[in-house]
Amino acid sequence: MMTYRKRMVLAALTLALLSPAYAADLAGKWKAEFDTQIGVQKYLYEFKVDGATVTGKATFEREQDKGEVALKEIKLTGDEIAFLEPMNFDGTEIRIEYKGKISGDEMKLTRQVGEFATEELVAKRVKEGAAAPAQSKPADAPSVK
Repeated sequence: MMTYRKRMVLAALTLALLSPAYAADLAGKWKAEFDTQIGVQKYLYEFKVDGATVTGKATFEREQDKGEVALKEIKLTGDEIAFLEPMNFDGTEIRIEYKGKISGDEMKLTRQVGEFATEELVAKRVKEGAAAPAQSKPADAPSVK
């Protein structure tokens, strides 16, 4: 009986060691809007995961500036995320470093903007098909039976 138990424990340990580490579901689009020292900023982050390779981009709207930037140094470890958004400000590159945690459809992030500011934000997963509002018939349209 003891031998059977030892075999089961050994098998369970082997399976645990062979299974890949848990990683949060990052792939897709994430939307955030947050207030900063320079006003409200709106972001749409998009991440793609291909095996161990993670790529991303951010589309942003801040002050009177709109644009898109490739995200760099993306690291996903379990539910922890970190990435870099390079920003060009009057010819000087400023590093915007993000760190945070993913919990379901929310990503709670802290972003360090160079040596200027630290900001907290929450990005929410954009559900596919949720962007288009449901079509409704006008109030005076006849009902069809």
